Amino acid sequence: MNLTVLSVGGSIIAPEKVDAEFLKAFRCAITKYLEDNKDAKLIFVCGGGAPARIYQTAFREVVADADAALQDWLGIKATHLNGTLVRSIFADYTTDELVTDPTLDIPFEGRILVAAGWKPGFSTDTDAVYLARKFGGKKVVNLSNIAKVYTDDPRKNPDAVPLDTISWKDFRVMVGDEWVPGKNTPFDPIASKIAEEDGMKVICADGRDIENLMKILNDEPFFGTTIG
Repeated sequence: MNLTVLSVGGSIIAPEKVDAEFLKAFRCAITKYLEDNKDAKLIFVCGGGAPARIYQTAFREVVADADAALQDWLGIKATHLNGTLVRSIFADYTTDELVTDPTLDIPFEGRILVAAGWKPGFSTDTDAVYLARKFGGKKVVNLSNIAKVYTDDPRKNPDAVPLDTISWKDFRVMVGDEWVPGKNTPFDPIASKIAEEDGMKVICADGRDIENLMKILNDEPFFGTTIG
């Protein structure tokens, strides 16, 4: 199976509201890719984006000591909403139900399988790694609004440098080992640990750059960061 797993960040599905123009371009490009590559299958794992952020923020404003697991559940429900939207957009290629538990016995009869959040303790990046493991994928493409991984947060450190490649060891030193609801890292620490154990490669790139995404899918030179 020619399989690629795409962790599609909520930051590009619904950055403030649903970005219909991006989704239209994304659908057009993916449709062409599948038509040109008859043996290809794709798994999309959808993040929560603005709906997750809005509801988690409201919860914290109302409850000073807002429970971390309940914050995660709000984010997870937002991923289900985005996942249902993406699955609907690709209905012509998706015959399977939205995946919300990557550990179950999951059929994959269509060309595209769409998944969303599972349970508290990590982001949808981890769900993407679990699904890659289940279906034998060795590459996860992490699509967000960040074009490359930096040596530090460029918003806080003007000396931060963009990276073309980075080892799992060095990347995991940067992101740590613990998950915090709403944590903003290029790839979540729990997913990183599993991906390293399984010898996976993760590509981080700006998902809004459709031309660059097609280069990644077609194994051509691309702009982004390879971890692993």
